[in-house]
This record gives sequence, C-alpha cells and structure tokens, in this order.
Amino acid sequence: MLSRIKAILNSQAYEVYVKPYQLNIVGLRSKNTNANSFDDEIHVFYRTEKGDWNYRSYKATTDPGTFWLNNPSYSQGTAILAQGQYKDAYAIGLHRGKYEALRQVKPVTVIRDYNRDSLLDFNNGTEETGIFGINIHRAESNGTTKYIDKYSAGCQVFQNAGDFNQFMDLCERHKSLYGNSFTYTLIDFRAVRRITWKRVIAASAAAAAITLGFVISDLYND
Repeated sequence: MLSRIKAILNSQAYEVYVKPYQLNIVGLRSKNTNANSFDDEIHVFYRTEKGDWNYRSYKATTDPGTFWLNNPSYSQGTAILAQGQYKDAYAIGLHRGKYEALRQVKPVTVIRDYNRDSLLDFNNGTEETGIFGINIHRAESNGTTKYIDKYSAGCQVFQNAGDFNQFMDLCERHKSLYGNSFTYTLIDFRAVRRITWKRVIAASAAAAAITLGFVISDLYND
C-alpha cells in the first residue's frame, strides 16, 4: 500500500518528505458518500536514520458527520476538505482548548455542502479557501468511537484514541527535529480513479492510433 500511496503522490506532483522522522501525513477518502462512518484512513510514513520506511495506517474520517451536515454552523453549508496537499498548514496546539492535536494554522480549501442531508456532496458545493478550524484530532478520549456524529464538522478525525495518541507521539518527534509545522495531504479515491481512467483511455487511444498507422502503412506498401 505504501508504494501505491507514494505513486499517487508523485503522480500529483505532491511532495514526499524523506528526512529521518519527517512525517508524511496522508488522508485517503473512500468512495462512500454516506456520512457518519469512519470509512476513511490516515496514513503516516517516514524514513528512519537507516533510510528504511516506517508506515502506519489508521481508521479515520475525512468527512463531517450527519449532525453537522443536517445542522451546518455556516449558512453556506458544512465544510468538506478538498483534495490537495496543504504544506505547513498544521501545527501542534489545543483542539478547542481541550487537548493537543494538529490545528489548522494556514489556509485550506473546503467544499461547502449546502443540501442539509445525510449524503456527502463533493461536486456541487461552493469552494472556499481560508482558516476554518479544520483540525486533525480524535473522537472519544478512550477506545473506539462507532459513529462520527458531532465529532467532525469538517475536521480529520481518528476513530481510535490509542491510534491518535501514537500519531501525536510521532508528531512530537517530528516537531523536535523540524519545528512545529506539518503538511497534510488529502487524496480522494474517486478523483484518483477518474484520473486513472482518463490516462487508461488516452493510452488506449494512442495505442489504437499507432496500430491504425501501421495498418495504413502496410496497405500503402502492398
């Protein structure tokens, strides 16, 4: 899976960090458009001093829960983080003044879902860029949370508290070496699939054109 993620990052011209213990934090959004499930993943990988890759995957959500979709705090609709790489957009700080997490400190782009229903709308909303408190944090303080509910109004949220604590330990090590600055990259599998299909179709068309060229050439040479 790590090789696939790195290939996707490279295909999008996103930066992959290679210094020892410098974190690559990548959210993978699933194809599911039904809200309130922790059906996404946050992947974290980094090199060691020996040059080996360490890689971890955590269950999470990159989407808001049904509560905030149905009851948006903004009149334009609830925020859904758009796919992209947000360089140095996060720093360790207090989430809602309660516990340490990664807080948004630079602008990110969100899609405003204004339908006020329980389906995630990634295509018809209005894009907006700014600082909206799209943090990276956990759900319940202990154990595994079953449903997103109020835990995300657009934040990237870990399902399991132990996973989040492990993640924050990695962030602290990164901070001690490179400062309190973190890049977060979100990949939407639907968008990746569309790009992949376009490339497959383009490659097939090119191959067909080459084949046709050979056939025509053979006809003229006969």
